[in-house]
Amino acid sequence: MKVLSAADLDERLDFPSLIDALAEAFRGGLFAPARHHYAIERKGAPATHLLMTAWTTAARAEGFLGTKIVSVFPDNGRRGLPAVHGVYVLQSGETGEPLAAMDGTRLTLWRTAAASALAARYLARDDARRLLMVGAGSLAPFLVRAHSAVRPIAAIAIWNHRRARAEELVARLVKEGLNAMVADDLEGAARSADVISCATLSAAPLIKGAWLSAGQHVDLIGAFNLQMREVNDEALRRARVFIDTEAALREGGDVAVALASGAIDKAHVVADLAALCAGAPGRNGPKDITLFKSIGAAIEDLAAAMLAWRQGARPE
Repeated sequence: MKVLSAADLDERLDFPSLIDALAEAFRGGLFAPARHHYAIERKGAPATHLLMTAWTTAARAEGFLGTKIVSVFPDNGRRGLPAVHGVYVLQSGETGEPLAAMDGTRLTLWRTAAASALAARYLARDDARRLLMVGAGSLAPFLVRAHSAVRPIAAIAIWNHRRARAEELVARLVKEGLNAMVADDLEGAARSADVISCATLSAAPLIKGAWLSAGQHVDLIGAFNLQMREVNDEALRRARVFIDTEAALREGGDVAVALASGAIDKAHVVADLAALCAGAPGRNGPKDITLFKSIGAAIEDLAAAMLAWRQGARPE
């Protein structure tokens, strides 16, 4: 059994290939049962423990089975650690033989950002050039790179509740050759962005519907439980709303919370990623405001793990 570190995954994965792999996965051939979701009581903020399994169906020529064991500790930032830690085990779908143990934290960063970019491929305007990244945690640079892989992003603004973290991320992105700057005025940055991507642990809405303008796309990745929000109800009501999977109707903040309160009804949610990849209408025109809520899906993990495994099998 191989062990693939974060560095190994960085070497084997790239966003154009991974976004395409996720699109293929959402079109069929992979199956994921409901994930196991546990709240862990502890000193400090409650943690979340997840078991996420998926496997290929008979429609796929090559069989794989995979399981991610992941834990979310929201206050890890105070320790200088990522909020999410995990390990991914990839097995043969023919024999059950363990093939690889992968850094589940890194795999999650790659596939989460790729899922947002896949949604943006259908929902963001073709000419979207200005990206606002709300949050400067571990996921933020991956989201910036992923969105830049599907749209001609030319200007990147980074807002974070602790400015120093935003400055650190900007410095890293500039070294990569990207045009990035710190945003101190969240409202002003949101009003001028073409794409707003949020990856935070905020308990209260950060982006208000009144700030949104025609043609914008909003990408929501944080708010992973029902006690968290990244946008207010008005933002949801003003937008054409899309989700990664049906589980987002019940889990995570924002969409699930607004549905439970009656702020929006289920008919307001237009489609999920599988439907978008199958040809369902996304953006109707340049003036639409679109919004995508992601809570994560096991088939995304499996698709990313399969790609990383296959890339390692390529001849030198």
